[in-house]
Amino acid sequence: MQTRSRPGNNRGSAHSTRWGILIRTSIVSLGAVLAFAQIGLAQSVPASVPGTMPPVIVIGFVGGFIKHNNLVHSEVQLAARLRKAYPTGVDVETFESYHGERARKKVLSLLDTNHDGTLTPEEKQHGRIIIYGHSWGGSDAISLARELEKDGIPVLLTIQVDSISKMHQDDAVIPANVAQAANFYQPDGFLHGQSEIRAADPARTRIIGNFRFDYKGSPYNCGEYPWYDRIFGKSHTQIECDPAVWKQAESLIRSNLPATTARRDEAR
Repeated sequence: MQTRSRPGNNRGSAHSTRWGILIRTSIVSLGAVLAFAQIGLAQSVPASVPGTMPPVIVIGFVGGFIKHNNLVHSEVQLAARLRKAYPTGVDVETFESYHGERARKKVLSLLDTNHDGTLTPEEKQHGRIIIYGHSWGGSDAISLARELEKDGIPVLLTIQVDSISKMHQDDAVIPANVAQAANFYQPDGFLHGQSEIRAADPARTRIIGNFRFDYKGSPYNCGEYPWYDRIFGKSHTQIECDPAVWKQAESLIRSNLPATTARRDEAR
């Protein structure tokens, strides 16, 4: 005998099947929506966190073959004062005059705020860089600024103190990525600095001044310097250890630094 299914049972079974399919379809759709939402959220996160700014970067170059941490020399003393006055928001580094590329890599590293190894146009334009140096270090200051120009990075200020140009370097022409530049020099002796700097593009770079100092007849007050500095580069050494020169240089640098801890400390 053949058994027939009742029509009512078939309708109930079909009804249950449709509900099952509808529920499963809804779950799949919801999962897809959530997945796309997560993808969109991930794509909307910027490469660098908004508001993340690198510190103001101050790079100092010592002259000759002086070590970058030799506190006898005014360039290193200036860096130490700035570090103490600005414990946050300012990164101060000193380098030997033959380590220009090392200084450039340090600048690039500090500007790379998302640490991906590549500078974005935004990271480059956030650069606030000050470079100073004495003797060969003054020449290296301009050489570094010129390399940063090739990298598309602006420089706030360069300061040269009795700058002596190295071979294949031009310390007289300030590249157009530099906003302001100052030059301190003395004209006497076998070693004497660049007497005049000029802007490659006067519309973009302001030359603060070429400031001349004269040490003829002045007593030699650089007692902690090596004896051969007095013999072979007396005036060149005198401008390096002249507090008046470095007071002006420091004032120019501080005018480009954030008015935070240092100003509060000075007010006490």
